Amino acid sequence: MSQQKQIQLAQRPKGVPTKDVFHFETVDVPVPQNGEVLIQTKYVSVDPYMRGRMQDTKSYTPPFKLNEVIQGGVVGEVVESHSPQFKKGDFVLGFLGWQEYSTAKAESLTKIDPSIAPLSYYLGILGMPGQTAYFGLLSIGQPKEGETVVISGAAGAVGSVVGQIAKIKGAHVVGIAGSDDKLAYLKELGFDETINYKTTNDLDEAITKACPNGVDVYFDNVGGDISDAVMNHLNRFARIPVCGAISSYNISASEDIGPRVQTKLIKTSALMQGFIVANYSDRFEEAAKDLAQWVKENKLTYKETVVEGFDNIPDAFLGLFKGENVGKQLVKIS
Repeated sequence: MSQQKQIQLAQRPKGVPTKDVFHFETVDVPVPQNGEVLIQTKYVSVDPYMRGRMQDTKSYTPPFKLNEVIQGGVVGEVVESHSPQFKKGDFVLGFLGWQEYSTAKAESLTKIDPSIAPLSYYLGILGMPGQTAYFGLLSIGQPKEGETVVISGAAGAVGSVVGQIAKIKGAHVVGIAGSDDKLAYLKELGFDETINYKTTNDLDEAITKACPNGVDVYFDNVGGDISDAVMNHLNRFARIPVCGAISSYNISASEDIGPRVQTKLIKTSALMQGFIVANYSDRFEEAAKDLAQWVKENKLTYKETVVEGFDNIPDAFLGLFKGENVGKQLVKIS
């Protein structure tokens, strides 16, 4: 029987994850059963939310189990099919393991078309990050023409799409990111104003300057000090889609202490709503259609940071917490 490499969770990280939380194992390539297919991994998605799944705590999705394969978004090629839904050579999107080959039930996979967009796009702008941006901004943020939309983590896989959709809707768009290269990228995407939170001496003043008319929509990807500063600039009836809190993923709840938001929300009648993209699963087709159309019309452009090689998956994941990626972070396997 053929063998393959697999990456398992060896221990639960305390603070910022390090390489020793991962363990490489050699295992048998699985054999597909009736109704299943065997998939060769082509691209692996690494995402900040996975950090939460490394903790054994209650969340919206179960934690990864110790000494078992880590799972995430994968694009792969069908190399053997025991299902009438797929044939050898089809490309699929699925929630699969960090391993070179996986089996999966046909109904758990989505067939994708490389003639419409590059395979990697189905893990990015046409996949979970693009869908997250679409629903968070349009369903919760609901930007109106002329309003001001502020995005933290703006150069990431989600934030960069949020800003472009906000521009499509006629908003004044302000992006907050952590390097001058990232700010230059945001300007390329059409952002009106950008703020480097690492180099600005006074974040509050920088927000005042970039948002002379206040903030109507704040798309929050990071939490922490950045969000504390933006909250001081909310307009009446502002909307705050809370997508992520990467600033606090690697610290304990007792360390994550910031200003209280209740008074600010009351004074502005603002709406602050957390969400996950799965909440909108019955509307994925609608989003995919709009996103694909905007890409086709060049209204949405997209940048990826692609690392090559299976053995580099842990490094690519750890790089997310150092801000090494611009746009979507992917690993190309084969």
